[in-house]
Amino acid sequence: MINAPLIDPFARPISYLRVSVTDRCDFRCTYCMAEHMQFLPKAELLTLEELDRLCSAFVGLGVRKLRITGGEPLVRRNIMGFFRAMSRHLNQPAGQELEELTLTTNGSQLARFADELADCGVKRINVSLDTLDPDRFAAITRWGRLPQVLEGIEAAKKAGLRVKINTVALKGFNEDELYRLVDWCGEQGHDLTFIEVMPMGDIGGEDRLDQYWPLSDLQKRLAERFTLMPLAERTGGPARYLRLMETGQKIGLITPLTHNFCESCNRVRVTCTGELFMCLGQEDRADLRAPLRASEDDAQLVDAIREAISRKPKGHDFDYSRGVHGKMTRHMSHTGG
Repeated sequence: MINAPLIDPFARPISYLRVSVTDRCDFRCTYCMAEHMQFLPKAELLTLEELDRLCSAFVGLGVRKLRITGGEPLVRRNIMGFFRAMSRHLNQPAGQELEELTLTTNGSQLARFADELADCGVKRINVSLDTLDPDRFAAITRWGRLPQVLEGIEAAKKAGLRVKINTVALKGFNEDELYRLVDWCGEQGHDLTFIEVMPMGDIGGEDRLDQYWPLSDLQKRLAERFTLMPLAERTGGPARYLRLMETGQKIGLITPLTHNFCESCNRVRVTCTGELFMCLGQEDRADLRAPLRASEDDAQLVDAIREAISRKPKGHDFDYSRGVHGKMTRHMSHTGG
């Protein structure tokens, strides 16, 4: 049956697709990429029309959540045309609709696009923000300006978008801002998720082991000030959640190294060149660009998607302790954040 839902070998339904629309970014975060990155030739990237076909095929196969990523997705030319096209999948009959259209962004372009995103049916967004100190922000992003991002976050709030802040936990960098970040998110009404730095790609001389701050330690520090209540809430994604009883805030923890979160994985990733990665922490992939371009009919594309899902592994293999093994050669900006 051509529209039968996607089920992987471990009986997990695939209902969440993350799609990178560009590997380019207007920041050069030190844990993500080298300052002088060699980006892909534009001819290798899927066109926005091809991205539309690809995402629409996944929606037809049961994907109910679509997250647009990059690089920085909002630097791609005419990206709002793509969001408008994807919005047609929202509010469809039950069982055929896309339930959520969202994105992860560095916030630099939100002041320009927040209203349009809301008009396209985007209800909430993730914003990557690792520090509230302007000088540290400039240092970690190399090219970024904190006031521009804060202005974008404010524009998103005014447009009615729910904002979740994603903060990479970095030893020796933002450890002393833990409570400040929690307090600020509480004051602003933002959810907050902390993420362990992941071993992906050459970042130009930086040593990620020096950056690695395990979230088990971060959680202990939170417990010094707050009463922590673990929440049973799971979204099929990597985060585990805590409630800070004194404030009511929900804090997410994404721990790819200290806690394997793969047992309920419901997601796959497609790169801006049409490579389907069934797991962020494995190198196995499938080429969707060739079947996409081979025919205007989607039959070959759907067959390629199904074959790839049949190879989805049980879990990832991140591990700093094993030298080169357990690290990914590709950059997060290529796979999609």
